[in-house]
Amino acid sequence: MRTQVFRPDGGPVRVLVVDDEASLAELMSTTLRYEGWEVCSAGDGAGAVRAARAFRPDAVVLDMTLPDMDGVAVLGGLRHELPRVPVLFLTARGAAKEGGRGAAGSRIAGLTAGGDDVVTKPFALEEVVARLRGLIRRSGAAEKARNESLLVVGDLVLDEDSHEVTRGGRSIHLTATEFELLRFLMRNPRRVLSKAQILDRVWSYDFGGKANVVELYISYLRRKIDSGHPPMIHTRRGAGYLIKPGE
Repeated sequence: MRTQVFRPDGGPVRVLVVDDEASLAELMSTTLRYEGWEVCSAGDGAGAVRAARAFRPDAVVLDMTLPDMDGVAVLGGLRHELPRVPVLFLTARGAAKEGGRGAAGSRIAGLTAGGDDVVTKPFALEEVVARLRGLIRRSGAAEKARNESLLVVGDLVLDEDSHEVTRGGRSIHLTATEFELLRFLMRNPRRVLSKAQILDRVWSYDFGGKANVVELYISYLRRKIDSGHPPMIHTRRGAGYLIKPGE
């Protein structure tokens, strides 16, 4: 189960992803399509403006550094086509400084130029989705059905808006990472999720050498979610993890 947001006409939200790193653009596009959104991608600034003209996106994910022009210049072209479209800038933490300006300066420059939000690479894909949801809702480009912020599996309830989690009516306190892991599991009830899938969605698109962190956080969740109850979080040896109602 996953929370859906829609355009006011009932159609899927449209997002334009602009990044010249093809593997990252594809990973983001796949993630956003999983949300039920339509996605178009471009690898440079000129392509982004052309895509915006044809695709008419409800939001744009825009890399600050592109091969033909910087993100601020691209933003100007996008806003010429779509004056109110919300734009989420991506900046690189280790980006080369220009005139003494590093990633923090790029963030300020992006917001000053008219960007609506900024995320620094490397990032968790869940963070990008959450930021886009907020931008889209605030822009009035989409609406959400009442109560669709709730994910429910058996007697376990997770509220994506308030970040409250309960099982059998008892409140459960989770850290931010534990919450994101549980949310991903609950959006895919009864589906086996591999460590690689979990790392992609909860931690970062660049997860080399961190596979053991999944086992660690699964154990944390089990202590908090399953303690005193029939177990809901299960391991499929050699395949991954899943969540289903306790039996």
